[in-house]
Amino acid sequence: MNLVLKFSKLLAPALRGLATLPALVWAAAAPALAPNVILINCDDLGYGDLACYGAKDIHTPHLDRMAREGTRFTDFSVTSPLCTPSRAALMTGKYPGRLGLATGVLRPDATRGLASDEVTLAEVMKPRGYATSCIGKWHLGFVKGMRPMDQGFDSYYGVLHNLDKFETVVFEKEGGMPVLRGDAVEKRPAVPAEMTGLYTAEALKSIEANRARPFFLYLGHAMPHIPFDASPKFKGKSARGLYGDAVEELDDSTGQILEKLRTLGIAENTLVFFTSDNGPERNTPGTAAPLRGTKHTVYEGGLRVPFIAWWPGRVPAGRVCDDFVTALDILPTLARLADTPAPPALDGRDFSPVLLGAQGDRSPRTSLFSLYGANERRRVSFREKNWKLHLGPPAELYDLATDPAESVNVAAQHPDTVARLRARAHDLAALPPAGRPD
Repeated sequence: MNLVLKFSKLLAPALRGLATLPALVWAAAAPALAPNVILINCDDLGYGDLACYGAKDIHTPHLDRMAREGTRFTDFSVTSPLCTPSRAALMTGKYPGRLGLATGVLRPDATRGLASDEVTLAEVMKPRGYATSCIGKWHLGFVKGMRPMDQGFDSYYGVLHNLDKFETVVFEKEGGMPVLRGDAVEKRPAVPAEMTGLYTAEALKSIEANRARPFFLYLGHAMPHIPFDASPKFKGKSARGLYGDAVEELDDSTGQILEKLRTLGIAENTLVFFTSDNGPERNTPGTAAPLRGTKHTVYEGGLRVPFIAWWPGRVPAGRVCDDFVTALDILPTLARLADTPAPPALDGRDFSPVLLGAQGDRSPRTSLFSLYGANERRRVSFREKNWKLHLGPPAELYDLATDPAESVNVAAQHPDTVARLRARAHDLAALPPAGRPD
């Protein structure tokens, strides 16, 4: 790990103390070109759940406008169709297997999580003078040393866990699932219908408080993960029932955030990403149409998610980009844009030239290893450019260029391709501690 990042780890408590200095002092010291960054990560939102991605029964006017004013990516994938491993990869730029978080979700009694010596997005941005805020779901460790404020964030507000019955039951004797501010309980119980509104209000306050200095805001929405719900203002509004209501409230939340940036006059210096941690939960109204599969599968419907980038004057407006990009690539890209060192031995690749519309540039991403489950539930896929292999048995090979719905298995016609991709997948299944597949 390079010295800058090592010291950012060692000095994290002191840096949190410095966050109380007047914002104008930081603004004077910070380089002028470092963009503010807001990363909005929804929970179990499907590829086909937004109007700008084809939904006819859910209205998302603010996200549609965001796509018109920015770039909508049609081939953006996460590494895993499950919360914890997907978020671990997003936060570190590494495959979750390198982090010991390849399979399963962390329940409230877990003592493992994202190790404190791993470098997170927040710790990459902090040496550049960024204020770092985490709002919402974390799901990457709950013991001391693994929570957001131990991993580079100056502040935290939200619920560390899921709101489903498997996790809320743990807190029943204490009055319900806690909503935390820092490490202190602010309220109990966390009410699903309130969460999008609470998180949005907190995000707006964070933007206002840090307007005069570079800031990195990670907003991890609880919706539309089960038990999905919406506030009274949105209930009954969607043609897709309560699930659609929850998505329409997420749309409104994003609209409020973008409008706040415009009102404060900082939109032109703020990069906003909107995405999801994986595809929609099975047996819910969520959809990944026209893709095959859902959460808990390594088909495209479990891995490929909405991804919209917005930065007025910098990210091309009205563009639909079909370049292959993954959640692994967010960290090195933000490091490049903020002109701050990225940690070594990442699996992510910098796609900033593509993001900013550099003529002739294509994404450096060529492959993706994906894993779900263990033992009899284990599913593995490996993608190389447009070829995607499911290891099976039986092996399934798809050409995503002509068959993104993975409907026609061409493994029998391309045995050499099957053998090559299988070998690469087996190499990555061991996931050595350094290096990257590309």
